Amino acid sequence: MTDEFESMYETFRALLDVFPPAESVKRLEQFGISPDIVQQIRERHEQQRVRIRELEGPHSVILGNRDTWYTGPQAKDKFWPAVVDRLRTDGWPQPAIEYLDDSSTRVVSLLNHPKERSFSTRGLVVGYVQSGKTTNFTSVMAKAADRGYKLFIVLAGIHNGLRRQTQARLVQQLVEPNPSLWSQLTGVDKDFTPQENPASYFGKSNRTHVLCVVKKNATVLRKLAKWLEKASTYLEDCPALIIDDEADQATVATKSINPLILNIMSHLPRSAYVGYTASPFANLLIDPSAEDLYPKDFIVSLPKPDQHFGTEVLFGRYALDGEDPEQVDDGYDMIRSVPEGDIACVRPLSRAKVEGFEPVITDTLRRAVEYFWLVTAARRVRGTGNPHNTMLIHTSVNTAVHNSFRKPLERMCDSAAGSMNSAGQLARLRDLWEQETARVPAEDFGERKVEFDELLPHLMGAIADCRVITDNSSSEDRLDYGSGPVVAIAVGGNTLSRGLTLEGLSVSYFVRAVSAYDTLLQMGRWFGFRNGYADLPRIWMTDELAEWFRYLATVETEMRRDIDVYMTENVTPLDFAVRLRTHPALRVTAAAKMRDAVTAASAYGGQRVQTHYFHTEADWLTKNIDAARILVATAHSISSEVDERPKDGRYVFHDVPYDAVIHFLGSYQFHERSSNTSKLIADYINNRVVTADSLRRWNIAIVGTPQGKPGNDFTFAPGVTVGRTVRSRLDVAGPADIKTLMSRRDAAVDLTGYKADWVEDDFRKQRRVQRPDTGLLILYPIDKKSAPALRAPAAHPPTSGRKQRVPLDAEEHVIGVALVFPEPSAGDSSVEGYVSADLSKISLEDEDYSFLDNEEL
Repeated sequence: MTDEFESMYETFRALLDVFPPAESVKRLEQFGISPDIVQQIRERHEQQRVRIRELEGPHSVILGNRDTWYTGPQAKDKFWPAVVDRLRTDGWPQPAIEYLDDSSTRVVSLLNHPKERSFSTRGLVVGYVQSGKTTNFTSVMAKAADRGYKLFIVLAGIHNGLRRQTQARLVQQLVEPNPSLWSQLTGVDKDFTPQENPASYFGKSNRTHVLCVVKKNATVLRKLAKWLEKASTYLEDCPALIIDDEADQATVATKSINPLILNIMSHLPRSAYVGYTASPFANLLIDPSAEDLYPKDFIVSLPKPDQHFGTEVLFGRYALDGEDPEQVDDGYDMIRSVPEGDIACVRPLSRAKVEGFEPVITDTLRRAVEYFWLVTAARRVRGTGNPHNTMLIHTSVNTAVHNSFRKPLERMCDSAAGSMNSAGQLARLRDLWEQETARVPAEDFGERKVEFDELLPHLMGAIADCRVITDNSSSEDRLDYGSGPVVAIAVGGNTLSRGLTLEGLSVSYFVRAVSAYDTLLQMGRWFGFRNGYADLPRIWMTDELAEWFRYLATVETEMRRDIDVYMTENVTPLDFAVRLRTHPALRVTAAAKMRDAVTAASAYGGQRVQTHYFHTEADWLTKNIDAARILVATAHSISSEVDERPKDGRYVFHDVPYDAVIHFLGSYQFHERSSNTSKLIADYINNRVVTADSLRRWNIAIVGTPQGKPGNDFTFAPGVTVGRTVRSRLDVAGPADIKTLMSRRDAAVDLTGYKADWVEDDFRKQRRVQRPDTGLLILYPIDKKSAPALRAPAAHPPTSGRKQRVPLDAEEHVIGVALVFPEPSAGDSSVEGYVSADLSKISLEDEDYSFLDNEEL
């Protein structure tokens, strides 16, 4: 490229600060720039647009061809470089800064150009709990300010604690490096109060940017709306960016906050609303056809940062369609069980029992607190990472219950300090430490194990420094990490469950009753980064809650997969609504927020379904055995072809009518924690038979082991006997969870030409060719003992912090079931099992924003 071109391209970039891209191109042409140079500028800018759109992350979806006017920082910028300098001072590595640069550039590129005459953008950024969302939107604000956005309103949760924390961070990273370029409407200790002469903030003589950090409180927002209304004349030329932190909280379907946010936006002719949340379930169910905050313009999914402790890392998840279950993580062995009998000791079971409630320090709670002291001492030995140490106790939302914990916990601290030199106390603590460090070895996380004897010089200090803080809306206690290292047991509810960072959180005791995905996810303050002590976090909770978190990890992964579909299939938030898998015991979000949700398609086409949860009681298992034997006897008698492979422990009965499968599903019992049910599957099969004349025929397979081993045979029907398979269970409380039932090879049991190197596409292709309309149902006879196989130490070293396996130990042999559905050649049928936003009332206009392709502009 010539010097003239480079000079003119810089002129074009400067014009972009004043005009949208199309107008900037016109200005160049008015300057008399040669058509060749103008075309080269178009091509260079188009290359930059493509680069931004094709960034590896974050994944995003946009409405139509939104004009990607922003192509990254410039040398003259003031605010983004200041953020980078601060992050480097805080020790951020360069790769992390570069990724933050890319991800924030992606979001800014989806905003409207600040000089457009009018706009009202609606967007959503989906992150992970405690994963750096605040840093991302701070970076977005910095880059938007560098390009001319003037007013920045941050809706920072509903509690003062989060608002203060957010204000302090924004002042530190945005205001302090360039104090003369900012005017603040709020302070660390001051929410919004109306200022005199609002026009003075927005008149042409005031070139500062305006920062306003408010909590989502009706009184505060009402004052802000009235104040903005007084400045309405000046706001016509004021591009505004509204960041809604914790956008699913109070924003959606509320009688006061939601209308007030919309009212504020109505006073801002040039405004962009961007919600940030880790639990977007409510936002994705807003009515898209209403004048509301549905993210109609874009949705961005931030990837999980390296070394982030999220739902899946801690709890594992279930395999999604097309995944190899063996490759799906079980999570770390960091969850400890709280027996159901302990709940009444730490939480009143009804409102009537709140008054006068006195908690009991149960064995599990005592063990959790003692482990917290040990962790605090171990971290002092290591001397690395965050200097603070926090334990969270969350059993109730009631402030009186929080306050009732103070005295019992303080008595426990005093007692421990007084008996620390007793042999019995030290022996118990040593045993606890050895058990925990053996289950989750430090070496798995690149850390050195701290021996118990190394803890002793620090243990008394850890107990002596420990304070009990009841942090709730009625208390004066607050976690203050700004005055030196903190060792605290924090007892609280909602003030600790949204946005607020608990520094150095290592132990949680959580038995709060919840009923919705978003509430559950946001309660998990243990998510985040644990640099220097990644091996030490532990969570005490009920088995039911642990299973819910595991299910929620699956919902999260599936939701993000749907967002990825936007990218690969070039659809928009108004074309394709993200589906949210439902749970039999949990709501997706609060009932009021689901009023505009519709049942979405849960189709089984091309999927594999398999059972992995089982009861272990004989009565339940015997009914499933009876159902399986009836199915095999029926298949054996009417099958057009029987493929017998007794040496492999396999049988396949071909071309069995679908009604035999429907009858079987009417008798076979799926565990109630399964996301699939007999009714869902049977309804799908019936729908396919009626609407597509498909799935009328089924192949029924048995997958066992070779028969003949003494005491190991299982007979399904006369002449149909195989050896039992072994499927040990995960070492977690609750129902038996074997995680994986079906292997890849099993999925091809009725196909010819199977090869060991087949990948997922091969399975799908061969089933389309060989069995395009035939379903496959596989029965597995599982030995009731099913002890895990012993592995050689070299192949499976003891330094594994993953969940371990134990014998199945059922009262009767277990029947596992897997179903393989062919991919539909046309549209699929569906059954209920998901919810999504209702897009039926949306009318779209095709608009073309590709101005650079038109030389006449």
